[in-house]
Amino acid sequence: MIEQLTGFPDNVLAFVCKGQVSKADYEKVLVPAVMNALKTHDKLRLYYEIAGDFSGIDPGAMWADFKVGMEHLTRWERIALVTDVDWIKYTMQFFGFMMPGATKVFPLSQAAQAREWIAAA
Repeated sequence: MIEQLTGFPDNVLAFVCKGQVSKADYEKVLVPAVMNALKTHDKLRLYYEIAGDFSGIDPGAMWADFKVGMEHLTRWERIALVTDVDWIKYTMQFFGFMMPGATKVFPLSQAAQAREWIAAA
């Protein structure tokens, strides 16, 4: 499941993934939030936390994630990925060079630092 987080600046979209993530999670939570934010901001920042109880992501959800990221590639200013899941960390580190903005991967133990970094001017 994907849950949108509050308490971030207006130009920061923040989400936490828990348990099994499905395509429906992207379609109901993440994609509408991104599309709505793009109406009022030229550039967005993304805080994306993978909770400790994360159990996996459906193939359809992986495609939805890739699609929303690539469709708006030049509009991402900064991305903070917070996770202890190795394959997700390595994937982001491998493909991070494709992102036009700054990208950082943080362990769950540094979630507070990730939140500070994503919100910093």
